[in-house]
Amino acid sequence: MAELGNFVCPAFFPATTVPLTTDDQAYFYKHGLQVGINNIFNKVAMEKPEEPYKFIADEFSKLTSSRGAPAGITTPKKVADPKKLAEPKNETASAQKKASKPKKVSTSPEVVELGGPDEASKALTHEIREVKEKLKAEGLSCKQVNTHPDVTALVEKLCKLKEGGGSAPTAAPAKVVAAKPKAKATPADEGPKAKAAAKPENSTALAKPSKGGGVDVKKAEDTPKWYEQVIMKGELIDNYPVKGCFVVRPAAYGIWETISAYVDAEIKKLGVENCYFPMFIPKIYFEKEKDHLNDFAPELAWVSKFGDQDIEEPVAIRPTSETAMYASYSNWIQSHRDLPLKLNQWNTVVRWEVKQTTPFMRTREFLWQEGHTAHATKAEADAEVLLALEIYANVYENLLAIPVVRGTKTKAETFPGADYTTTVEALIPITGRSIQGATSHYLGQNFSKMFDISFQDPNDPTGQQRLFAHQNSWAITQRTIGVMVMVHGDDKGLVVPPMVAPFQVVIVPVGLTAKTPEEEKEKLSNAVKEYRSKLSDVGVHVKVDDRETYTSGNKFNFWEMKGVPIRIELGPKDLAKGEFVMAKRNTGEKVIGKQASLVDDVQTTLRAIQTEMYEKALKERNDRIASVDTWEEFSPNLNQGKLLLVPFCGEKECEEAIKDKSKEEAADVEVAGGLKMGAKSLCVPHEDKYNVRCPSKCIMPGCTSGVCVTRRTLFGRSY
Repeated sequence: MAELGNFVCPAFFPATTVPLTTDDQAYFYKHGLQVGINNIFNKVAMEKPEEPYKFIADEFSKLTSSRGAPAGITTPKKVADPKKLAEPKNETASAQKKASKPKKVSTSPEVVELGGPDEASKALTHEIREVKEKLKAEGLSCKQVNTHPDVTALVEKLCKLKEGGGSAPTAAPAKVVAAKPKAKATPADEGPKAKAAAKPENSTALAKPSKGGGVDVKKAEDTPKWYEQVIMKGELIDNYPVKGCFVVRPAAYGIWETISAYVDAEIKKLGVENCYFPMFIPKIYFEKEKDHLNDFAPELAWVSKFGDQDIEEPVAIRPTSETAMYASYSNWIQSHRDLPLKLNQWNTVVRWEVKQTTPFMRTREFLWQEGHTAHATKAEADAEVLLALEIYANVYENLLAIPVVRGTKTKAETFPGADYTTTVEALIPITGRSIQGATSHYLGQNFSKMFDISFQDPNDPTGQQRLFAHQNSWAITQRTIGVMVMVHGDDKGLVVPPMVAPFQVVIVPVGLTAKTPEEEKEKLSNAVKEYRSKLSDVGVHVKVDDRETYTSGNKFNFWEMKGVPIRIELGPKDLAKGEFVMAKRNTGEKVIGKQASLVDDVQTTLRAIQTEMYEKALKERNDRIASVDTWEEFSPNLNQGKLLLVPFCGEKECEEAIKDKSKEEAADVEVAGGLKMGAKSLCVPHEDKYNVRCPSKCIMPGCTSGVCVTRRTLFGRSY
């Protein structure tokens, strides 16, 4: 189809291979395909349907008029020879003849007028062909040909001709809105707001924020826009041409490295070893576990070609690695002595999200680790599920200063292929929404039976009896970074906990002017170097900002935006007193430190910041959790942005009913964060403090499950 670009709209579909011959052109003109295909592709470009192939197929099915021409298009009785398209024509007579015929006007919003291409348009198309052929003969690549000035100039001329401009004849060709080139922007149009407005409707690219200063959107007023600005100005993320994918910049990757190092060290204490399996998963592996495939099917990215050839058996890009790894487990595990087998991968996975993507929170490709273990007994596997979950809870609470609720998912939310799923759930206070932080699954024997991961029963004297392994899988992702930003960030930008901050301290020399003696400048410079050296020696991550082209105020704003926990301000007067100033990013408070106790003062302040950030987040979270016993209390509390501990039977039907009913009851009220969605189950909390005086009857009116409830379930709106 790429070659049809020369017929459709060269601006949208430039040729990428050898151009069509004049005989090819004659064939398409004869059957009216040049207009029908043009219209279809323009509709695809304008509407951007979720299922483009189905959309195109449906449009082609409408091409039902005589001789294969699209409905509403008159097939010319005599087709002009493309070889003669460049010959002069009597344009006035041609225009009068066309004007005498009634025009058929499409009701489609994309196409204003339907009709065959005029001779001038054909001639220009033919000229583009000849120029491309000439350039290819000179040895230029397809890309070089399509971007060559001679070609682009002709393409622009053709587009102008199609919209009725330039030297168009009296009877203008069909005008296609989608083919219009962008008008040259006036100086007033070229600012960030104009660029943001020009963003395609379905694009997930983030708008470039204005330069300088802090965030110009308040967190409480427009949280999504605030989030975009913070992660862009904080240099955590950048846009990428593939929809739903983003560049993770060093500031964000440094946080991920700290999280990775902690998790890696902790899982190795459990006897886990790192490995790597290919990212391509054959379809036959997925077909072994139908439930697993069905759950991931909408998000699976398939590779079906290499070059221009079809792959005999398409392969999926891993959305998770259970099916990729377990065929090998079957070969490696034969005896109980081969167990436990504990492997982990640090990699990326691809899930082709069809919903709106958000950097870190929900993207089509993301960083994570995935542990996969096999055990001889259920008891051993059960114990490891909770050990892995506690590692994840510590990532949030001890590293990111974010409190989480540890719990087990309901039936409706259990990972496909698992017997049960455990989770850590965090709250985003500003929106009142929960977010799943990480999960640890007991897979039971589901996959081991599918892939025959079995071993000889050590208690069978015959040696014939085989037992299936009990399996677990557990994972944590780069979502941790997004949760950190949402929980701790403020209207000045990022606020990064000291435990994960790539730079924990930034030293900014102050108090220097043009009149400051060189001797004093040198003395301050040496003191800054000494501070950096002493702090670095004890493991504090230090950055010195001694840029001479920026004022102290600009530097302060810059590092506040980056969320660095401590800013040390050090000037000649401070040196004279044997002191320095520490500005705490989380509170803005300034603390005086002593040069003689530099290391102790900085480390004490870092620990204080970490504690203060956790306690603040804990209070905000606890203030948003309510125990609710009756349905009459459910929606009023939910609509205040709270998480609800309720008696719940655990059945899928009841959960769907709760989701629908709570959404319906939120339709006519102002919901915290502007959310009109219904509530879903988050988990059944493990800690007893969340299970005070639990009623025995499910909160859903009319519940007929007959289940006697013994523990409360946490419900809420969720990302």
